[in-house]
Amino acid sequence: MVEVRYFASVAEAAGIPSETLPYEDGMTAGQLRTQLKETRPGEFSRLMGISALLVNGVSADDITVLPTGARIDVLPPFAGG
Repeated sequence: MVEVRYFASVAEAAGIPSETLPYEDGMTAGQLRTQLKETRPGEFSRLMGISALLVNGVSADDITVLPTGARIDVLPPFAGG
């Protein structure tokens, strides 16, 4: 299992702040992103496509292999300075 936590507009679009999902050995962040996009079409799916993923607090790209029990944070793009 992996824990996925949503922040800001992604949490709003998901309708929940977090969820625990099944984990397949060797699953990548990109595969998880695709799986999540398919679960909720519309705004959530769009935001998942452009959001940053952190795996256990470290920035991850789509080829990052998820460790068992990982905590994935989904952060939408933001502006500021």
